[in-house]
Amino acid sequence: MSSMISMQNVTKIYENGALGLKDFSVEIEKGEFVFIVGSSGSGKSTFIRTLLKEIEPSTGEVFVDKTALGSLKRKKVPYLRRKIGCVFQDFRLLPSKTVYENVAFAMQVIEASNRNIRRSVPQTLSLVGLHKKANAYPDQLSGGEKQRVAIARAIINKPPILIADEPTGNLDPDTAWEIMELLKEINSRGTTVVMATHAKDIVNKMRRRVIHLDSGVLISDIAEGGYDDEA
Repeated sequence: MSSMISMQNVTKIYENGALGLKDFSVEIEKGEFVFIVGSSGSGKSTFIRTLLKEIEPSTGEVFVDKTALGSLKRKKVPYLRRKIGCVFQDFRLLPSKTVYENVAFAMQVIEASNRNIRRSVPQTLSLVGLHKKANAYPDQLSGGEKQRVAIARAIINKPPILIADEPTGNLDPDTAWEIMELLKEINSRGTTVVMATHAKDIVNKMRRRVIHLDSGVLISDIAEGGYDDEA
């Protein structure tokens, strides 16, 4: 199995009876750029939280980089999450830390050496176009700059997978496109990118693989799709 992400017949029913996913199967290969689309409650968040092993499927199997999550011991979960960088709509930066410190923190968590941190953080800030803002604090940054910091933090440890959950949701259209160009660049370097979004214009213009969910059910999966395409 060469998939970076594999879900096989996954169903998730929450304790309150709500359906998160229903008999959902998908294979995402290494290096793909995939959009997950659908209205609120369609199953996008359930998909992401299942990949991160924040929640367990009711039935079915999930594999990340060939690791079966169902049999993964709790103490191994942090190692799983090192394989998956995450970027969110609300940035989730540490307000009392500078840009440099926010990105370095992701390396400190995995006990990287100070030497490695000093080398890697400036390189990654350059990649996201923020090398001149290293000493700024989050409240001194624009929304687009905050998202660039969040992306730098997500990729600093070179995870094979980047999950972007509505990463352009709080940004104006021009800034959103700048973030999309950055995600395309990261993808071109070999990182598998999975992006959950409501942004129809972005999905339609990018013409990448589009997986459409509705009420937890896979509606369509199209290789070079648009937001409203159906198989």
